[in-house]
Amino acid sequence: MKLEGVHHISAITGDARANVDFYTGVLGLRMVKRTVNQDEPNMYHLFYGDEHGSPGMDLTFFEYPGAARGVDGAGMVHRIVWRVGSPEALEFWEERLAGRGVRAELSGGSLLFADPEGLEHEFVATTVEDEPLRAHSPEIPDEHALQGFDGVRAYSSAPVRSERLLGEAMGFTREEGEHWEARGEHRSGFYALDLAPPEIHRAQGAGTVHHVAFAAVMGDLEAWRERVTEAGARPTPTIDRFYFKSVYFREPSGVLFEIATIGPGFAVDEDESHLGEGLSLPPPLEHMRAKLEGTLTPLPYPPAWRTGAAAE
Repeated sequence: MKLEGVHHISAITGDARANVDFYTGVLGLRMVKRTVNQDEPNMYHLFYGDEHGSPGMDLTFFEYPGAARGVDGAGMVHRIVWRVGSPEALEFWEERLAGRGVRAELSGGSLLFADPEGLEHEFVATTVEDEPLRAHSPEIPDEHALQGFDGVRAYSSAPVRSERLLGEAMGFTREEGEHWEARGEHRSGFYALDLAPPEIHRAQGAGTVHHVAFAAVMGDLEAWRERVTEAGARPTPTIDRFYFKSVYFREPSGVLFEIATIGPGFAVDEDESHLGEGLSLPPPLEHMRAKLEGTLTPLPYPPAWRTGAAAE
């Protein structure tokens, strides 16, 4: 029983429209689900990813309109790391981001920058054998497109406290120091702990990560819940999110973890060729559709070139 790398990463935005412009318009991701926060359904929950909404490339955002910027500290993921296919792809992204007014630092085999709300990203040129996950954009050559998550970096004040849960219960392999890798039969992803900086105003808000989810085979979820419980975590009961099932718990550093199932997937209620073009609601929230469609902010999506186009 192994986890198949990172399933999705969920962050916070204070401006859904600007968020869509950046992640679909600048980074070239596809919106694979336009839905609402199932625990607070009056706000958006937006999912971006590859053409098929595959686990391993789902970056999601909860919109808290007008939310103040957050400040990363201990117990928070502070950087999302993505794969690209070559050093030439890094050069392409450095130029593209500069053309959109985004300052990026190219060093060795990685490119570091932040989104307009301060969420830190790193692109790395990688040669892993995992299948590349790509979204299509007319402005981004396929060979330079993002290929999925490589992992995340989080802050901890005492990384040693996380070792039992990560290594024994979750089956991560220590690569070096506090860099851990979750490798399944098909995908991998890393979780790295960095020593937390001195904290003055640590706060979750716009531009911060809410949680990171790791991918599990559907039939293994309850067994994972039992394993992390035995390691001292306090997981939630299994929660049905309609597009996947999951359990949540905090690892000892304080980062909120989720283990989410691979499937049923985002095409369970939409044709794959039109993912994210309209508001999707899980059945328990369908009665709120008229109200939500009248109050949620209209979004600049899909772009004209994608309207009516079948996914490849």
